[in-house]
Amino acid sequence: MDILADKLRPQTLDDILGQDHLVGKGKIIRNLIENNKMVSLILYGRPGTGKTSLARVIAKEIDKEVVFLNAVINNKADFENAIAKSKGFEEIVLIIDEIHRMNKDKQDILLPYVENGSVILIGLTTSNPYMKVNPAIRSRCQVFELHELTESDIIKGLNKAIKMLDNATLTKDAAKYIASYACGDLRSAINLLEIAYYSSKDHKITIDVLKDINSKPNLYLDGNDDAYYDMLSALQKSIRGSDVDASIYYLARLLTMGDLDSIERRLSVIAYEDIGLANPGIGPRLDSAINAAERVGLPEAQIPLAYIVCEMALSPKSNSTNMALNRAMEDINMGHGKKIPNHIKTNSKDYKYPHEYFNSYVVQQYLPDDIKDHKYYIPKDNNVENNLNKIYKERTGKK
Repeated sequence: MDILADKLRPQTLDDILGQDHLVGKGKIIRNLIENNKMVSLILYGRPGTGKTSLARVIAKEIDKEVVFLNAVINNKADFENAIAKSKGFEEIVLIIDEIHRMNKDKQDILLPYVENGSVILIGLTTSNPYMKVNPAIRSRCQVFELHELTESDIIKGLNKAIKMLDNATLTKDAAKYIASYACGDLRSAINLLEIAYYSSKDHKITIDVLKDINSKPNLYLDGNDDAYYDMLSALQKSIRGSDVDASIYYLARLLTMGDLDSIERRLSVIAYEDIGLANPGIGPRLDSAINAAERVGLPEAQIPLAYIVCEMALSPKSNSTNMALNRAMEDINMGHGKKIPNHIKTNSKDYKYPHEYFNSYVVQQYLPDDIKDHKYYIPKDNNVENNLNKIYKERTGKK
């Protein structure tokens, strides 16, 4: 049985959904095709945005021999065979999926032919090519991002798909439900439509039928892709920005993946990077919440995590300790402070042991001579750090 999503693959540029910035009238890819001048491309975007479909249409429109390869699955010999094909044609279009994972051996085979134009490379990836694709490949390609499809785009695709299913009906509410569920992934939407069609006796697709199949949205949180880390970043930035509602929302998104380890690791970073001395007790309280979450497991683990995320978002914030370390690292990278003062070296007889002095404090130089007056820790204006700084000044006489 043919998969419905494959039957619906676009055949022309006009069939492409949601990428008008690339294939609309007067836009770059349409102009290249109409001028019969195609260049090597990297197409990147989330799953289901139409990267493969657009690559196929480009190859069809320019009427070139096409070879499909996967950077992971296909071996070096497959790449050599593809290059050999190019010698029998004026040009070939080589479409490589997961191009960000192509190793050096395959790149070395490919690069000269991309350079001389005998191979038109179209690389496909869900990862940001500016970060994940080898610069040698990327510099020889034009990079284009495919935008996430809107609910309107998804509904257009569903309305086209439903016409290919015998005696099928799709209510407006159900179409909207599928579009919302798909989160911009047309392939996921069409696959759900097809499953709903075959799982209902009368082929009438309603919200009730859809909920029986899957009530959890397709949030696209693949641990190997940028979007997952974007979600963790959004959680951290929301907590840092003291937006408790956004913090809880992104926690909920991440919890749907069930990856407690990543959530707990990121919260541990936030506790010390963004809250720090403004609320010194947050670290131990976070550890308690993590221990509780680990003890009970999901789904109950979400209860202590929601509690601590709310507290962290509402807590005063300070990055003073992190900034202090950054300033010290900058001095180190500049080559400053290499020579440790002799009196604090191991077994020095000139070292003054603070515990032998009043209030456990004695005037003594600790920083190297060339940076002895450098100040790394600069307190933020909050109750805890103001009190700590007051004590520090009283004990040391420093400003």
